[in-house]
Amino acid sequence: MKRIKKGDNVIVLAGRDKGKTGSVLRLLGKDRALVNNVNLVKKHTKPNPMAGVTGGILEQESPIHMSNLAIYNSKSSKADKVAVKTSDDGKRYRAYRSSGDRIDA
Repeated sequence: MKRIKKGDNVIVLAGRDKGKTGSVLRLLGKDRALVNNVNLVKKHTKPNPMAGVTGGILEQESPIHMSNLAIYNSKSSKADKVAVKTSDDGKRYRAYRSSGDRIDA
């Protein structure tokens, strides 16, 4: 089971965007993720009138390594580790390590 999934609120632990929070837009492979409004880079695009694309400089998210992310605990307003636990019926779920509360409600 993955500890960070699409749609999770995460906080950046290291790098130039340290301390920023955002939601995971997409997972790329095993070790990278796109996070909303984090690790923004400028991309220069050429105009393509056939496709209706105007040229210019766009700002877009760049992938960030998973080791630089931690799940954001909204109750404590801090980064938290994720534990994978098993319920009584045998299903696995994710929980915050600090409090034991479920992440997936």
